Amino acid sequence: MTETGEDDRIRRRPDDEGADIYDEDGNVRSDFLALVGAAIADRDTIFLRQNVARLHESEIGDLLESIQPDQRLALVRLLGDDFDMTALTEVDETIRREIVDQIPNEQIAAAIGDLDSDDAVYILEDLDKEDREEILAQLPFTERVRLRRALDYPESSAGRRMQTEFVAVPPFWTVGQTIDYMREEEDLPYSFTQIFVIDPTFKLLGAVDLDQILRTKRQTKIEAIMRETTHPIPAEMDQEEAAQLFEQYDLLSAAVVDENDRLVGVLTIDDVVDVIHEEADEDIKRLGGVGDEELSDNVISTVRSRFLWLMINLGTAMLSASVIGLFDASIEKMIALAVLMPIVASMGGNAGTQTMTVTVRALATRDLDIYNAGRIIRREAGVGIMNGIVFASIMGTIAGTWFHDYQLGMVIGAAMIINLVAAALAGILLPLLLDKVGADPAIASSVFVTTVTDCTGFFAFLGIATWWFGI
Repeated sequence: MTETGEDDRIRRRPDDEGADIYDEDGNVRSDFLALVGAAIADRDTIFLRQNVARLHESEIGDLLESIQPDQRLALVRLLGDDFDMTALTEVDETIRREIVDQIPNEQIAAAIGDLDSDDAVYILEDLDKEDREEILAQLPFTERVRLRRALDYPESSAGRRMQTEFVAVPPFWTVGQTIDYMREEEDLPYSFTQIFVIDPTFKLLGAVDLDQILRTKRQTKIEAIMRETTHPIPAEMDQEEAAQLFEQYDLLSAAVVDENDRLVGVLTIDDVVDVIHEEADEDIKRLGGVGDEELSDNVISTVRSRFLWLMINLGTAMLSASVIGLFDASIEKMIALAVLMPIVASMGGNAGTQTMTVTVRALATRDLDIYNAGRIIRREAGVGIMNGIVFASIMGTIAGTWFHDYQLGMVIGAAMIINLVAAALAGILLPLLLDKVGADPAIASSVFVTTVTDCTGFFAFLGIATWWFGI
């Protein structure tokens, strides 16, 4: 099955020019999935080692997410020591837990020893405390201390994301000594872009880029060419803030220091890209009120993730309904009101969502702050007024023609202007207020903005109509 023919087409290494495992849409090819599934069923370890074990860890991660749940653990067990544990950092948390919980701790400990510290921490932090301690106890002392130190930092901090392997030298070394050290020392990171300069207490003094090392004569001392590290990252800093520093200063890597300015690790651009992706994904999910759910979650977990905000939304919907109830007599006398009032509320809801989305994202990226908030609020109010006038004209004309009553068109037009202005203000003021009191605007803004636009829209339209027509 693995010697010649069709199967040779999918054998590849990450750096080969062989056929890709992905189709034109970026999904794992269905024929490849079928072959892998058949190999798992037949326990064909030769095929799996030749066609799966050689894939890049991100490709193995995509494969694990694409195959059937009952095939994942079987694939890992069949590959045995050939399974690249780094692939577990490329799958969502539910799948990672599902696999890791079924792998013996001895096997995890053996694999952890071959991983970069940041990848090892990523896997260890999902384990129960007892299993984590048992695995750490099987690691060499130095590695165990490094991992425990990283695990002691808060979950979403730079300390959790950092790599504890780095190259550090004293300032009195020469360039030649540094080059010889990098050539001879075996316990160095697999790849790095800069060398850090430290004093005897490991306090960070500066850094030297590798290209600077290569351009400088061997007898030159490191202190003569080192530059001050102007952007060291505190280990306790939130990972999102650290990612913003990378974006602002175009960093490839950055030193991570403890509260005493001692070098404890390095944060690299590949980890920061993951942070940016995770934070954007988290914000989008929170805007929709779906919490931390993953595509691989089961029905019960998904229901639990969505239940709270649906319950809150039910309460706010009842509030909107109570506003309508205040005008039930008016609606009974003029059925056209019941037909048109959802339009007012819907337009306000969509306008509010537009403003809220821009505001929440600006808050997340620190582009919106106390210094420019006033200008942005005025801008959004202006947008609400302009949109209100335009759509009031359009909807007023449609409603007047539809029901042969141009007074009704004027009523809905006035209500449209009021609601779109209210939507614009709610869309920016509510996220700002939530951020000010320490709440996450991405979580709560959507429900409250919708409530404001619904209540304002219903009250404005039905109230104006009741007053105008005297009903």
